[in-house]
Amino acid sequence: MSPGLILFAHGARDPLWAAPFEAVAARVRHARPAAQVRLAFLEFMTPTLPEAAAELAVAGCTRVEVLPLFLGAGGHVRKDMPLLMAALREARPSTVYTLHTAVGENDKLVATMADVAASLLGDAR
Repeated sequence: MSPGLILFAHGARDPLWAAPFEAVAARVRHARPAAQVRLAFLEFMTPTLPEAAAELAVAGCTRVEVLPLFLGAGGHVRKDMPLLMAALREARPSTVYTLHTAVGENDKLVATMADVAASLLGDAR
């Protein structure tokens, strides 16, 4: 049985908006080829979180990590995610779903964003 990972993003009407998130999913798949990785969206795009969870269930995943690809824990992360996670757990009680903090709150990502911003200023100190 392979582990499952859902990368959960907001979604947008413009399909080009998803390109960076698809790139993240592709890199994770390359780094962890044995894992089942799905990209899911809150709105406007598919698959939805329940659809991605169903795909992972079909793939045999009984443990699924859910990583919100949000820069901060706004209303969607604080209010919508707990409800969505409860629905997943109710639909598949034999699957263990773990919700992680928004990726933008991870120290590594904060440091990377700061490095990118600082690099715009050159080497002057």
